Amino acid sequence: MSPFHALTLIFAFSTTLLPLASSAQQLDSELGVTPEQKKRPKIALVLSGGGARGFAHIGVLKVLKDLRIPVDMVVGTSMGAVVGGAYAAGRSVEELEEIVKNTSWESVLADRPARDQLDFRRREEDVILPSRIEFSITKSGVSLPPAAAGNAALEQALTRLLPSGTRDDAIDQLPIPFRSVVSDLVSGELMELSTTPLFQTLRASLAVPGVFAPVHINQRLVVDGGLVRNLPIDMAHKMGADIVIAVNVGTPLAQERELGSAISVAQQMLQILTEQNVQRSLKELRPQDILIAPDLNGISFLDFSQSHKSIQAGDNAAKLLREKLSQFAVTEEEYAVLERNRFAAFTAPDVPLPLATIEVKGTRYINPAALIVQTGLTPGEAVSEEQVRQAAAKLYGRGDLDHVETQVHDSIDQRSVSITASEASWSRNRLRVGIELTSDFSDKNSFSLGAMHIASSLNPWGGELRTVARIGSIRALGSQLFQPLGAGSQWYLAPSVQYGASSFDLYEEGKKNYRVGYQQTSATLVLGKQLGNWGDLQFGLTRQLSQAHVELPEDSEQAPSKVFGTAPFFQFRLDTLDSLAFPTRGQLLTALWQRPQINDDENDGKKSLAQSSIIAMSAFQTGEWAGHLYGEWAKSQRGASAPASLGGFLRLSGTPTDSLSNNTVALGRLVLAHRIGRMPTTLGGAIRAGFSLELGGGFGADDVVKFSNLKQSASAFISLDTRFGPLYFGSGTTRGAGSTLYLFLGPIW
Repeated sequence: MSPFHALTLIFAFSTTLLPLASSAQQLDSELGVTPEQKKRPKIALVLSGGGARGFAHIGVLKVLKDLRIPVDMVVGTSMGAVVGGAYAAGRSVEELEEIVKNTSWESVLADRPARDQLDFRRREEDVILPSRIEFSITKSGVSLPPAAAGNAALEQALTRLLPSGTRDDAIDQLPIPFRSVVSDLVSGELMELSTTPLFQTLRASLAVPGVFAPVHINQRLVVDGGLVRNLPIDMAHKMGADIVIAVNVGTPLAQERELGSAISVAQQMLQILTEQNVQRSLKELRPQDILIAPDLNGISFLDFSQSHKSIQAGDNAAKLLREKLSQFAVTEEEYAVLERNRFAAFTAPDVPLPLATIEVKGTRYINPAALIVQTGLTPGEAVSEEQVRQAAAKLYGRGDLDHVETQVHDSIDQRSVSITASEASWSRNRLRVGIELTSDFSDKNSFSLGAMHIASSLNPWGGELRTVARIGSIRALGSQLFQPLGAGSQWYLAPSVQYGASSFDLYEEGKKNYRVGYQQTSATLVLGKQLGNWGDLQFGLTRQLSQAHVELPEDSEQAPSKVFGTAPFFQFRLDTLDSLAFPTRGQLLTALWQRPQINDDENDGKKSLAQSSIIAMSAFQTGEWAGHLYGEWAKSQRGASAPASLGGFLRLSGTPTDSLSNNTVALGRLVLAHRIGRMPTTLGGAIRAGFSLELGGGFGADDVVKFSNLKQSASAFISLDTRFGPLYFGSGTTRGAGSTLYLFLGPIW
């Protein structure tokens, strides 16, 4: 070969190889691969599921950051996917820790949104029947809702956890490659998630059977992947990892002494399935891989209140392997470049744009026009993407939607919003049952079994029929039709009919004189206006027939009485309390004025009596202490008793129940309690120990209200927030009137 031909061949090779080299460099640049990464091994972080124990992953990430250990890819299951996905999307370790510590996990695990986020009518149901034992009535029969916890609070918590603008990003587009696994609930097969939107991926990963509702992905019903692959080491190898750092936080199997109930046995069966697949995964670790197993003794799968301990356990476990981990450390400059690439997940600022159109789809019975009104979004107004999501989240407060998904489409200068709302199949016909029980361990004992049925979305304007029945010491049956005056209208009409019967004692100067049987039949028509989701105004008219007869003493000569009357009334209500069992934030205010026009057959005449009452409460919390200030005032015209009475638990504790009444009644109290524990999530909420200081009395029309005339009372109690309603064990005393023990379940004090 001549020199000329040799030079020509070299030139030809060089012109071919240079573009190839250039293309390779360009590809590395597009993938964010630095020259340093090409030289060092690729490191994958594999994070297992474990519920609340999964917060230990944050502690591990803190140590990896301190040691400058690069993470080139993340694979996770359940809580491991949540922490790993948020990290891969660009959340800093400090932000993750802060968000976890400031999230109300009790609300996330609740079977519905926080009470102060519910529609006012849903809050009213708690006052009528405090129980949270609910069933659905469908064509298939009566059944429980499909999950113990709702979707709203969970999805809001996940949204807060993700960096702004990344909620709908496909997970294969994140700065750090990320994968997750779920279980197909129908076939039981493993399903790898690689291209789904980030939020949908994390939501599916947390669909723990029996805790959170399953979700649909690609027409498949999926749940938490821990049942089939709780520690997906094989997936990291398949992605090309040279080194795997696996963090196992799975719940260990329970001991025989802990398997005393059907629930614990069922949980153990799930743990056996999970533990078996974890053991298979651990055998896939190679000699160069690292396993981190935090000591999470005493922290259960649902013990979210111990997040700080879980994080610390992960921190401690990773530090024990500091020497082994340090061999993979990079320089400060290299680590800074990697972090900048990871934070690149944050997109452009969320700039408000004028809303061009808004549509709601996916509903079958609910009028989409009503949902649009309830979001509060108005075409023409400038809204940010975050405002759109917050507006759509309001729809969960209705209580009949299982899932709400928003899609935002932007053009150059305007924004279009599409909301997909999935109706909960169990919510159109709901049945709530409850027990109400009070006892002073003496002669004042009452018991009733209550049921409330709600049939919703009866017509395009959102009509709703609510029926309540009680048997026991209190017998009642009544129905109310709630009819908005337009799709999504705040104005409504509410006609109702009611029958009730009970017995009560009449006192004179603190002594019981009579026991009276009482029956009442009434019909009411209300014109009302809802004030957002926090209150309402009502103008109404009630016509009622009341009958009473003396039950004790049996030889009483008093004849039965019958009274027929009409009462116009006005009522203002405000309720932002977070709980009726033991509120820790919010206010309650009820102001009522009524003027009964009574036809008294016994006295052959007509009476007109003006009555008014005000109830006000403000709740507060400081650390583990919580409480409320409460005030009540009721007054009737001269010669009639006020529409309220005192006596009983927290109403002058130690004074016989309903033994104190007069023309005017006043009550004030301070309640404080310290949280001492928590019931299992499936049974209820917080357990508190506390006390009350109470001041009140009844006054005649000519009496002067003086502090010296007020009765002073106090109580000490243990309160439990159960699914049957508030449960109290207490002891109360009133100065000069003695002491009383109390058992109190269900009614609102």
